[in-house]
Amino acid sequence: MDIVVQKYGGSSVADVEHIERVADRMVQTIEGGDRVVAVVSAMGNTTNELLELSRQITATPAARELDMLLTVGERITMALLSMALHARGHEAVSFTGSMSGIITNASHTGARVVEVRPFRVQDALDEGKVVIVAGFQGVSYRREITTLGRGGSDTTAIALAAALGARHCEICSDVDGVYTTDPRVVSDARLLDAITHDEMLDLSEGGARVLHSAAIDYARRHGIAIYARSTFGQPETGGTIVRVDLDGARPEVTAVAGRKDRVAIRRNTSSASEALVWLHGLSEGLGDGDVAPVRTAVTGTEPAVAEALYELENVPDPEGFVERLQGRHADAVMSPVHGVVVVVGPDVGTSASFSAAAWSALGDLQGEALGFETRPRTVEIRLPTAAVDEAVRRLHAALIPSS
Repeated sequence: MDIVVQKYGGSSVADVEHIERVADRMVQTIEGGDRVVAVVSAMGNTTNELLELSRQITATPAARELDMLLTVGERITMALLSMALHARGHEAVSFTGSMSGIITNASHTGARVVEVRPFRVQDALDEGKVVIVAGFQGVSYRREITTLGRGGSDTTAIALAAALGARHCEICSDVDGVYTTDPRVVSDARLLDAITHDEMLDLSEGGARVLHSAAIDYARRHGIAIYARSTFGQPETGGTIVRVDLDGARPEVTAVAGRKDRVAIRRNTSSASEALVWLHGLSEGLGDGDVAPVRTAVTGTEPAVAEALYELENVPDPEGFVERLQGRHADAVMSPVHGVVVVVGPDVGTSASFSAAAWSALGDLQGEALGFETRPRTVEIRLPTAAVDEAVRRLHAALIPSS
């Protein structure tokens, strides 16, 4: 029998009624002949509620203790879902991230998976049990409990799918799949049948929230097909498949996304080697509540400019973090918090005519642009946060056919 990994997000397990529905959905997959591993998030707004509790104690909670607190949410869900499956006549067992063999680096609140040792999970499957795993968490090589950052349950699911040799991984949520843009911003956004790992990674890093970027990158490197589907639809049907390659003719533009939580720090250095040393230091010795940059770059050789880009979504105290970063690097220049809009397609970054069309579609927003960057599959425009949604609407209307 094949192994299928299913991940259920917070809205899918928001309360007991939702957990019961997830259990029913899993039973359909089990009775179809597959062995099932489910990775679950915390119920509803539990993680935000736990964060708020921590803020009532201190604005800058110790990162280690924050991880200890936040991992409680997924443990509640895994136990309740296991109970629901037992009630339906299916033997199930729940495991934490550490019990499942999710080994991470030593970074708290934003750890990266470095190895998966799913021995207990495999043993339970071989015994005919359904396995429920707490997402978003693991254990470091220092034997400390860690969390993987917002959306980290996606990474847990993909990592387990790769380690177990699963047929595929389903990411189940309250949306039908991946759209051409956020339907909350553009009402006529269209559901995509398929998208490549590379395009989905660019889209996720640009702000699309259906799939977590670290999970997509892991799936790409391990060749894992992802199905993004609705929890409330039938198993094995509908949604968007994310895979390595797509067949047939492709439209020039696949999708548009935007996000509003970025800040960059830039420093002039005498050489590229000095720039690299400085950038490396940004990720070392971080204090509680601090995070590593999501992207770094060095321009030039002698002299050189070092730049680090941060996303503030997962930072417990964004304003305090920015102040501490600027305080530690007084000789560097900090950008204002800004947004970014990305246009993703097979060859958009290499098409001069496309770049002109995208720039023209912005109209009067051109004057507000803070930067413009092209890569093979992506055109990225930095904008003030207040301009992001309008830029997404204009670019989607101009570049993506309505039917």
